[in-house]
Amino acid sequence: MIRTATRDDLDAIAALHLEARSTYYRGHIPDIEFEGPEELARSREGWSRAVERGTVLCAERDGRMVGVAAYGPVDGVMTLTQLHVLPARWRAGVGTALHRACLEIWRSTGVETARLEVFERNERAQAFYAAHGWTPDADAPRSGNHLVLRLTVGPATE
Repeated sequence: MIRTATRDDLDAIAALHLEARSTYYRGHIPDIEFEGPEELARSREGWSRAVERGTVLCAERDGRMVGVAAYGPVDGVMTLTQLHVLPARWRAGVGTALHRACLEIWRSTGVETARLEVFERNERAQAFYAAHGWTPDADAPRSGNHLVLRLTVGPATE
């Protein structure tokens, strides 16, 4: 089930976020930048702001949160700011379901183009996005240690 996140979800979202991030950041950046109590608190605060805006979706399976996605306009362009799935649930359709839900929302509100940034060493996520139609941003292909991708959202389907 995909649903809009509430404040009651913040602890689960922050924990899921940190668990997922550790899989692709570990060994590439200092651990303190993606785990520990301070990072958990910072992450929870960031998710709190997104939840208040109503732009966070949660995926649940068997009563447990297994994925989360956040989106919103950045510099006038719809941006998929986060998409994380519990590593134990990778390749089980959770990410695809969250991605599809974001696309449905974007299409229903007239969004034509979206962007995202993906860590340059996260090849698994890059493959996921490529399989869902995301391509390198020709105008700004990088942002620090992240690749910038674009997607033509297309019209709503009946």
